[in-house]
Amino acid sequence: MNVILINGHGGIIDGVYQTAGKRSPIWPDGRQLFEGDFNRIVVSSLVRSCKFLGMDCIDLVPELEDISLDERVRRANEVYLKRPDSIVIEIHANAGGGTGLEVFTTIGRTKSDPLAEIMIDSMERTLRPFRLRADGSDGDRDKERNFYVIRKVYCPAFLIECAFMDTYEPDCRMMLEAPEQFATAILNGIINLQKKLK
Repeated sequence: MNVILINGHGGIIDGVYQTAGKRSPIWPDGRQLFEGDFNRIVVSSLVRSCKFLGMDCIDLVPELEDISLDERVRRANEVYLKRPDSIVIEIHANAGGGTGLEVFTTIGRTKSDPLAEIMIDSMERTLRPFRLRADGSDGDRDKERNFYVIRKVYCPAFLIECAFMDTYEPDCRMMLEAPEQFATAILNGIINLQKKLK
């Protein structure tokens, strides 16, 4: 199994965040989370851990610039054509005033759904008591939206919203202070996916 990791949005270049919006409020302690920066911290940690464990993975968007969605899809599909055992995992931070984690696949039953279920199970066990925001109406716990990248890539794909950056406790505080906990939770999911797909 080859894991294509995609960090959502841009990073920070010379102190300038590359994506409009996509940031937490400035909290009373003066801290602020920039989503693209958080996403890159998680992906970088995952790449290091996967390589240490001998698992195949790729950081699809290593640049700090906010690479277009079309280019992200093009790159992922290029990798997939060379490695048809690839899956896409897109990493994001959520917003909208909620709390907890969410995992999204595209609408309808696809090959991505059982893979997302494995990831959900692993993340729930690792991040306990952090709660999953689930949609069980179709018999599984992932949510379904036709987000552009996961809809357009050729391979199985799902998108993880790690937590809510506009909810300080426990979400944004944990993202600011311990982003590696989200990386560990996702890594456990990747390990279990690899076992399942052998």
